[in-house]
Amino acid sequence: MPELAPVLDQIDRSVDESLERLFGLLAIPSISTDPVYAAECRRAAEWLVADLQSIGFTANVRETGGHPMVVAHHEGEGPHVLFYGHYDVQPVDPLALWENDPFAPAVKEIEPGRKVITGRGTSDDKGQLMTFVEACRAYKKVHGKLPCRVTILFEGEEESGSPSLKPFLEANANELKADLALVCDTTMWDRETPAICVGLRGLVGEEVTVKAADRDLHSGFYGGLAANPIRILSRVLADLHDENGRVTIPGFYNGVEDTPPEVLASWKTLERESESLLEAVGLSEPAGEKGRLGLELVWARPTAEFNGITGGYTGEGFKTVIPAEASAKVSFRLVHRQDPQAIRDSFREFVRQRIPADCSVEFTPHGGSPAIQLPYDSPLVATAQCALTEEWQKPAVAIAMGGSIPIVGDFQHLLGMPSLLVGFGLLDDRIHSPNEKYELISFHKGQRSWARILAALASERVEKPD
Repeated sequence: MPELAPVLDQIDRSVDESLERLFGLLAIPSISTDPVYAAECRRAAEWLVADLQSIGFTANVRETGGHPMVVAHHEGEGPHVLFYGHYDVQPVDPLALWENDPFAPAVKEIEPGRKVITGRGTSDDKGQLMTFVEACRAYKKVHGKLPCRVTILFEGEEESGSPSLKPFLEANANELKADLALVCDTTMWDRETPAICVGLRGLVGEEVTVKAADRDLHSGFYGGLAANPIRILSRVLADLHDENGRVTIPGFYNGVEDTPPEVLASWKTLERESESLLEAVGLSEPAGEKGRLGLELVWARPTAEFNGITGGYTGEGFKTVIPAEASAKVSFRLVHRQDPQAIRDSFREFVRQRIPADCSVEFTPHGGSPAIQLPYDSPLVATAQCALTEEWQKPAVAIAMGGSIPIVGDFQHLLGMPSLLVGFGLLDDRIHSPNEKYELISFHKGQRSWARILAALASERVEKPD
């Protein structure tokens, strides 16, 4: 394995040069959601191809039905890793709230001793993906080779729903399949504590519409006589949880595993930070299953949430009607081995059983994906934890995420690869908002961290888990 210490020294000596390269990428307004910026998205892809070629990758732009992909390969002696990131960014609106031009990146000191890189895409995801590229650059500069065989996949549509990604993975599965995927689109626990994400919740979305009479009815003429869809729907929604906050759909908890006690113990040390999340929005009491840690509720327990409800007259003033229909949008966050289709089917049956005989219900699906869970004792996690702990001098924590990253599921189900999710963003990086930033220390030590992780993977010849 190539010696690590001179690679880390090279990264330290080259921080200014790596910043200049990052600024070049950040200056490209690669906004994927707006067709006006299609040429800029292509320019960002071409910029990345040229940069990867400059350090010895075989790289090219790959066409899709939308914005292009960047695919690059480099030989190495260790395990084969696929690194994923995205070069597209969110729109900058409202522009008036930006303190500086969002595509004129700069380094700014926001408090004594704390410098950040400002601009759209700094944290999500250009700054993150370049930490890996710079780690590879340093290895090539020092040793002329990489410690692992590396494939890189950079996407240009992540911020617009990734419509081209799954077809691209299916069409290029043999080329892209590796021993494991490395994903950088995640965060640290705090500015000083690195984190590895071992779990992502899945998602099922459903829209429910209850219908009764063939038109809206006068509540004076029909009140107490005719079925009211709002009342029916409200009862259905109320029945979805018991007095302890558990979801009451039969079979809902099939596939839900208990979090290991040692993991819960480590999460308990972080619990104060989870309480601050509620305090920041004016709340104080967790509303989910009773008897659970706050972080456990977000990271390792499934949910049923109501995201919107409509019915009857909701305009100004008052209108005394019994509406003909009422609807609600319901989402389920899934964990571990819960089956999205089984959850959808069980929910629909749960609702149908509560609809009166002369009323009807319709369902509209809104996507579904399973949860992703690495074993907490995975050798991949242990290897990355050791590497990150050595770099940051604080134990790397194994966390989960309440949201979903569909690409990780695609890597698992289409390519048969586990994913190691290590990122260096922070929750206050203002991604998707005006004045996005990325900590300078995250950019610098992120490069060093990836160098350590590649070295560790190569030295231990880590095998992918079953």
